[in-house]
Amino acid sequence: MTNQKETTAFGSSVGADERQPIQKCADNSISACNENIKGFGEMQKELLRELSPSSLKTITMSELYDTVYDSKPPLIDGLLYPGAYIFAGSPKLGKSFLMAQFAYHVSTGTPLWNYTVRKGTVLYLALEDDYRRLQERLYRMFGMESAENLYFSVSAGQLGRGLDEQLTKFVVEHPDTKLIIIDTLQKVREVGGDNYSYANDYQIITRLKSFADTHGLCLLLVHHTRKQTSDDKFDMISGTSGLLGAADGAFLLYKEKRTGNAATLEVSGRDQQEQKLYLLRNPETLLWDFQKAETELWKEPPEPLLDEIAECVMKDVSFWEGSATELVALLNADVQVNIITKRLNILAGRLYDEHGIHYKKGRCHEGRKIILWKDAEETA
Repeated sequence: MTNQKETTAFGSSVGADERQPIQKCADNSISACNENIKGFGEMQKELLRELSPSSLKTITMSELYDTVYDSKPPLIDGLLYPGAYIFAGSPKLGKSFLMAQFAYHVSTGTPLWNYTVRKGTVLYLALEDDYRRLQERLYRMFGMESAENLYFSVSAGQLGRGLDEQLTKFVVEHPDTKLIIIDTLQKVREVGGDNYSYANDYQIITRLKSFADTHGLCLLLVHHTRKQTSDDKFDMISGTSGLLGAADGAFLLYKEKRTGNAATLEVSGRDQQEQKLYLLRNPETLLWDFQKAETELWKEPPEPLLDEIAECVMKDVSFWEGSATELVALLNADVQVNIITKRLNILAGRLYDEHGIHYKKGRCHEGRKIILWKDAEETA
């Protein structure tokens, strides 16, 4: 009788079709064997995590601090940020005129009221208007000062029926797109989307938010309010709470007197301070003018490390790279070598927003390195 080598099979999660020989430890020490078994076990666990749909993808606090995440600089400082936002108000209140102001100021980069604006391409889907009305409105509001990177359309597909592809194509053709306004949300709800259930409303906004997050832009969704009043005015947004629950934030425009020119704009969101702004509509230009804010904008406290990098490292150069030790040696700030990279990982967004300096970490033969640079236009 021929002796056959004893075999055993891997766990089913590996998906191996052939039986494999048992691991032999006769020629190794017990500790070495244990290390091999431990390594085998870790491999099995990793494969299980990848293959099992029920496994949670987790990250430790240390891994969070070791990761650099893309920053989300605001379009309008303290007011409008990347993400999906609802802009709600009663019909014929002047929402579209305020949307035109947002669109114009972002496309030109000119300040809106007392807010700093970052310039970018804008797409405005004015789905309840026609081009003649848009022409008259914009001329009355802005005169002959036009913007080449502000685009309009009075027709579009619906979600699941062409809109997704249309928006994607526009962003591909205009990679600097910062803002897309959909006026109104009801016009692009998919067929059968008049089912105002929480799940349906939540799914619609989640779908639009996913698009905004993927492309790093702001989707501003114009919507209506219901007639019923509420202690929390954001509860007046038409539909279920699923709309606001899935969105990154909301703007609510309302008047105390329907026939008056004064209005209040309330802002609530994940990435900005809650605000209440008092506006007055100019009867000649139809522009919304800023009157006052209920509270001043909160500003983050100064960060000496970022100021030191801007002044001591990047003041006269557009590019720098080196080790953490080399960077600390150039700074006057009190920071330890072993934590400066983690602090920069966390503060990378502020470093760019406040000083226009990009940051990333890399590796070379000598070890880890820090890379800092400015945009070409910053140094032109």
